Amino acid sequence: MDDLTILNEIHKGVTMGMASLEEISKKCEDKEFIDELSTQYNSYQTTLDKVNEAFNEIGEIPDDVPINQKVMGWTGIQMNTMKDTSNSKLSELLIQGYDMGVIKGFKLLNESPEATQSVKDVLNGFIRFQENSINRLKKFL
Repeated sequence: MDDLTILNEIHKGVTMGMASLEEISKKCEDKEFIDELSTQYNSYQTTLDKVNEAFNEIGEIPDDVPINQKVMGWTGIQMNTMKDTSNSKLSELLIQGYDMGVIKGFKLLNESPEATQSVKDVLNGFIRFQENSINRLKKFL
């Protein structure tokens, strides 16, 4: 895979993750949990800034996330929180999303030995962020 493909995948993951955190934050009332979600949102923003910088360096712009994926993400959150908006349930949903992101990230790394080191660094940082987020959310389960 080339750098542009990897950057687009990271951009999609960051965009979807930020949208999910926004939706889940609306369902939460616990201040400590809200603070954690805010911290994670800020980390997503930092990653997004790095991705956008990398796009600028190669003279490209990121692809838009397909509307059907946005709708599916929003619908999934709504369906999974209809009866339960506890910290445990919300953490579980986020951890599942982060797990998918970590898996996707490692697949991208393994399938892209020709990617530039700077793009690999952005991807590795995104993977680490997701792994750290999983560990931080465990206390809310």
